Amino acid sequence: MSADQDNRVLIFAPIGRDGPASAELFRGASLEAVNCRSLPELVAEMKGGVGAVFLAEEGLFGNDTAPLAQWIANQPPWSDLPFVVLTSHREQPAVVAWRRSIVELLRNVSLLERPVQPITLTSAVQSAMRARRRQYEIRALLQAREQTAQELEKLVVERTRELKEANEQLRLEMSERARVEETLRQAQKIEAIGQLTGGVAHDFNNLLMVISGGLDMLDRQTDPNRRRRLMDGMIQAAQRGASLTKQLLAFSRRQTLRPQPVDVAAQIGGMRELLDRSLRGDVHVEFDFPDSLWPVEVDPGELELVILNLAVNARDAMPSGGTIVVRGENLPDINDGQIAGDYVRLSVIDTGVGMSPEILTRVFEPFFTTKDVGKGSGLGLAQVHGFATQSRGTVRIQSEVDRGTSIELYLPRSFDLPSSERHLIDLTRVRPKRSNQGQVLLVEDDDEVAALVSEMLGQLGFEVTRAASAAAALGALADGRSVDIVFSDIMMPGGMNGVELAREIRKRRSDIPVLLTSGYSEASAHDADAAGIQILAKPYHIEELAAALSAARSGFRPDAGSKRSSSC
Repeated sequence: MSADQDNRVLIFAPIGRDGPASAELFRGASLEAVNCRSLPELVAEMKGGVGAVFLAEEGLFGNDTAPLAQWIANQPPWSDLPFVVLTSHREQPAVVAWRRSIVELLRNVSLLERPVQPITLTSAVQSAMRARRRQYEIRALLQAREQTAQELEKLVVERTRELKEANEQLRLEMSERARVEETLRQAQKIEAIGQLTGGVAHDFNNLLMVISGGLDMLDRQTDPNRRRRLMDGMIQAAQRGASLTKQLLAFSRRQTLRPQPVDVAAQIGGMRELLDRSLRGDVHVEFDFPDSLWPVEVDPGELELVILNLAVNARDAMPSGGTIVVRGENLPDINDGQIAGDYVRLSVIDTGVGMSPEILTRVFEPFFTTKDVGKGSGLGLAQVHGFATQSRGTVRIQSEVDRGTSIELYLPRSFDLPSSERHLIDLTRVRPKRSNQGQVLLVEDDDEVAALVSEMLGQLGFEVTRAASAAAALGALADGRSVDIVFSDIMMPGGMNGVELAREIRKRRSDIPVLLTSGYSEASAHDADAAGIQILAKPYHIEELAAALSAARSGFRPDAGSKRSSSC
């Protein structure tokens, strides 16, 4: 429908001159007026568009108003067509009731009673038209809102499709990136394994060369002094091999740590003699520990090895001498992404040659070293990193070329009181005893190791009975022979390891202490600790074996609740 039709005034006054006169009156007021001669014609014109309707009530008497009522009921929500109804003076009850029904039918009605002034009629119709125009404005707003909603919905659909395509593309890119990263990780693993095995092979071949060559030359040498030098060289090579294995375990974070509350100042302060013996005369060590320094939760022995390692590195970085400062600081409530909580920063500071940024990016790589061949394995800082990480801390390095280096260990604070006993590195060794020490049941499957350990035990004054497996050891105990201590390897063939053997011995012969040994006891360390069984790490010296046997026997307490028998 057009806008002109929406502004029409429809007139239905079929009796007399009311219809044509009203049309002339409305046209004179600049309103478009249409005079309808019948009620069906009025309804038909309303369907074409209408602004207001002027009715004479007598035109509705006796006519079927159902089509008009249906049009009114079917109006859209925004529409409420105004009607101006010209009424008569008749006030009979029937007329009043009918008039009331007409008002209910038309809904939006203004009643004008005859006689009515032309200005009053025109004003009423114009007011109705203004109300109708406001309805049309509402319709336009609703249409605009609907159109906007449709356009927005279209944009949402389009944007959703674009996002779906973008997400799909992102998933494909993430999948491809993950595949490339996994490929890169595998390549880096292979490269790292190659570097690691190559470094291990190089260092161990050198050590084995010293030992095997020394043994070969030992038989050819008659001069006692030269034989002693050969022996010293082989001993030193074996010690370097043991140190290298320990560094490998620390780097891989596989060594067994026994963390406990440690007084840093007392623990490291007790290393003064060891540090002085390990450094040159032109290198001095200063300790800077405040009285309020917190205890830390670490393995005390491994902490000393780390400090010794860092001190030796600092010594090598100062070829002309200098001062090494070992400093401790409290760091309350630190949170930098890697660590969070209360930590102690333990720094080893030198005034040496320092490191370039390129070297700093590689210092924790295994077997990376700037020292001359044979002067270092390249595992020192990797061991420090492994120790710090395994101790729930971290390590950081500050260094500038020609301005020195500061290596900082961040170690977790302990809220428990440290023990007064310090686990310092032994500077002396216990001398083996040669008196009769009793009977040892040695459980070792390797013939060469068993022969060597039997010799060491014999030197210590023990009589040795050897069993090659856990089952053989239980059989040896079953025949009732006298055994004062069982010394067993952890990893053995036959389905029963050393920890399981120790448990079985406790069930059958609770009067016999057990000492275990292993070159790699990670898998059984927890079980051994839970059972209260001591583990002696391979390789070990005869003095360490003597001390471990003595500790195992002196600290052993038979289970009073178990049965003691001499047979299985």
